[in-house]
Parts: sequence; structure tokens; C-alpha cells
Amino acid sequence: MKTMRHLLMAGTVALIAPLAPAFAAPPADTLVVGISADASTFDPANISSRDNSNIAKHIFGTLYEVDPEGRIVPQMAESYVEAEDGKSYKYTLKSGLTCEDGEALTAEDVAYSFNRAADPANAFTGNTPGFVYSSIGFDGAEVVSDLEVKINLATKNPVSFGLIAEVFLHCKDSYEAMSLEDATAKPIASGSYRLASWDRGSQVVLEKIKDPGTFQNIIWRIIPEASTRSAELIAGNVDIITNVAPDQVEAVNTSGSATVKSVQGTRRIYVGFNMKDSFATGTPGGAAIQKTDVRVALQYAVDVEAICSQLLNFECKRATGLVNPPNDNKNLQPYAYDPDKAEELLDAAGYPRGEDGTRFEINFQAPRGRYLNDANVALAIGQYLDDIGVKTNVELMEWASVYVPLIQKHDVGPMFLLGSGGGTWSALYDMADLSAVDAGTNYTEWKNPDWFSGWPEIAAAATDEEQRAVIDRMLEVFYNDPPWLMLYFQPDFYGVSNRVTFEPRRDEKVYLFDVALTK
Repeated sequence: MKTMRHLLMAGTVALIAPLAPAFAAPPADTLVVGISADASTFDPANISSRDNSNIAKHIFGTLYEVDPEGRIVPQMAESYVEAEDGKSYKYTLKSGLTCEDGEALTAEDVAYSFNRAADPANAFTGNTPGFVYSSIGFDGAEVVSDLEVKINLATKNPVSFGLIAEVFLHCKDSYEAMSLEDATAKPIASGSYRLASWDRGSQVVLEKIKDPGTFQNIIWRIIPEASTRSAELIAGNVDIITNVAPDQVEAVNTSGSATVKSVQGTRRIYVGFNMKDSFATGTPGGAAIQKTDVRVALQYAVDVEAICSQLLNFECKRATGLVNPPNDNKNLQPYAYDPDKAEELLDAAGYPRGEDGTRFEINFQAPRGRYLNDANVALAIGQYLDDIGVKTNVELMEWASVYVPLIQKHDVGPMFLLGSGGGTWSALYDMADLSAVDAGTNYTEWKNPDWFSGWPEIAAAATDEEQRAVIDRMLEVFYNDPPWLMLYFQPDFYGVSNRVTFEPRRDEKVYLFDVALTK
């Protein structure tokens, strides 16, 4: 299609514009990182996005953590014991832990951290209550002894141990003494760095208070425009940047001052169909996507492989669901690009073209600058849908202050572009986005009982083989009644100054404790 090809190619011609340096090169004790989106909060219970979490991980510790190889290893705990029935985990903390203000961090603080996030009076919607707790059936934390804490679950869940490792710890006395508003912008650190300053929309400055950590200061600069991030890296004003635009890779690599390091990431990029009642009754497009046949038809309308090659500069195989390879269902084949079939299915579903060529109109919201070339990806998808008679109104939005609140309240859409962080260590981790109908991360409000009835079967499975059979069946349900328009697993391109050593991870976790100056 000529119009579609024109739009795709238009996204690949941006150049790095000359930029007058606004910042000096970093001093030896300071690491500067350029990221695309600002943090929205530093309340440990309300953090939801990866950029936000990456900064927070330097401020707050966790019981365990996932290392670059996908192993779950101790951090603030030294060991754990799982109950025989799988419904609780008892952790033993390391001795001598403290928070930024000198308060000792004990089992009482850990239990408080977990229970505070679950307190309905706080109305938190971040990763901990919205994803972790809804996925594991969190049922309270209790103190066993000064250095022992027990995390209780409503039911056995094979991914509980890994998800518990995502909960940020903080000291009880400090947080009981502050308001929720203060907790948003004035965190009390339990980790290696404290928040020195936060100039919203500009930068976050962290200052080291204890090991681990190589640099005394870490500055996270908020640079939404990809070409500006690349220019600042080439100029030597930042050390590391995320989301290098595909058309700027060569410029960085030939600059003599930096190189691009790429990894196959685990983030699932998809278009969600928001089936919330208010959309179903409020707009023609919102009503149309309530039908499985319509959502299946739209899968055939989008040439995902062309988007990958022309807008993202990599060859991809379209996703068949929400699970990263190699843990996906190998029996499923990606939906093909077949616009004629899309039109045929829409006709059969009761949405023929009208006299003006339009079948129905729908709003499609997307962030600008959060994901790799996301604005152009959204525009391309909108054009593909226009081409089959679905009039698509693409609305590009600022991420942190506008898009995130809509996502958290499930008010984005009725179609929306999102990237959900995934893992490589378990299919169930990726599937946990849809752990329950009312899960915070079920942004589409999909309710298929054949999917959600699988979770108790997984918990009851006696062998890995039995569990795998249920997983594959659930993934087939997802494929045939898709709550997502399936796209791709995002590659990650990091720009790294010759001044420092940095090796990116597949899971988008930008942890800087071991980054050092090049010798």
C-alpha cells in the first residue's frame, strides 16, 4: 500500500540535529544517564513504570533480586524457606541493615513495607499492589523475629518467589511520620543511594550513602527526544542513553566517542483493546472491539514485520501471545498480514464499509518517547487500520504525568499502545499480567473464563509437564480470543560512552552499581 509505505519510510529519515551543549561533561565521580521518560513518583508502593523503577532500585533494596542471568539471588535477605504447602515464605534478613536516616531495618520494617502497599486506605496502584500482589494472592506479612519475616499467600503460586523480589523495602518509623504526598517526592532510602534532588521533567540526582555503587553521584537526565539523547551522548555530556533510535545507530557508532549496544529485550509491545464498560457503551469503536471476531480481524490488518524492519531497524517474528520465547506456546503461528482477510472478517462480523468507506471509528492512544520509536509505530498502526476501513484517531500523549495515570485507572483507549515488561525465567511471570480479572495489570479488563480458570490448575499441577500443558492451553485461549493486537518483543538499543563500562541486560533493568570508568 503506497500510503502505508510512505508513512513507514517517513519514520526513518530523522537525523541528529546539531546541538549546543547545555551541560558540561560529567566529573569523574558522577555518572549521567539519559532516559526518555521522567519518574512519576518515588513512593515505593506506587511505582509502576520501568524507567521509574530503575531509578528507585538504587534508592530502595529488596529481599532478593533477579541477576542479569535470570537467577533470583539474595539482596537484603540472606536466605528463605518456603512452607510445605507453598502458601508462605519465611525470609531471614542480613544483620546491620539501615535506612538513610540511620534507622535500623529489621523484620518489622519489611512486614510494614509489604502491608503498607496492600492497605486499601492508601489506594496504591503501582507495581507492588497492582501486579505483584494480585498475581501471588498476597495475604499479609508478619514478624517472626527481629531478623525473620513471613510473607503469606492465599494460595500456592509457582512465581511467588520471583515476584516477591520486586517489592521495595523501607523503614517503618520514617514512613509512618510522613504523608503520602511527602512519600511521593521525599523518599527515605534503604539502598545505596539517596534522592538528592528531583527537578521534574529535567533530572533526578542520586547521592551514594553506602555500598554497592562505583559513582558518588548518578544523574538521570530526562531527554524525551531521541535525537537529543544521541547528540548529548556524542557530545560527551551523558554516559549512557536508553532507546537509541534506529536511524541514529550509525551516527553514534561512527562518532568516536560512543557505541551502541543492543540486546533482544523482553518487553512485550502490544495494542490493548480496552473492554471496560464505559468504552463498550460510550463509543462505536469501543462497542466493536467487544466482539472476538473484530479483535481477530484487526490482527490481520497490521504488517508487524514491516514495522520492525522499517521503523525499528531489526527483523522480528510477530508475537503469538504475551510470553517471551523460548517459553511461549510453540504450536501457535503468528497472525499473518492479510488485509483482504481482515476486511472479509469485519464484513462477516457485521461491520461493512459505509458509503464513505468507513466501518467504524475508534480512538487509539499511545505514548510519545517511552518506547523505541513509539510515536511512529502508533501512526503506522493507525494507517494500517485506516486502510481496511477502520477510521483510527491516533492521540500521542506525554508518558509520566498523562499516560501513566490513565493506564493505572484503566481509562486509556479504547485502543492503546503499551509495552509490558517480561522475563525469561518463567512463562508464568509473563502471564501474570492477567493473573485475575480484577488484576491491576489487566488493563484491557478481559474476562475470558477459560483463561482465568487455568490459574488454580497451574497451582495444583504436580509436575512441570502438567503445568506446561495448562500453560499452552491458556496461551491458545489468549490467541483465539485476543485482548491484545499482538506486535513484537522490543529490542533494546543503549548508547554507551567510551568513558564508562556498561553491559545491558535483556530485561530493561538499568542497574548501575557496577558501572565504572574505562581503564
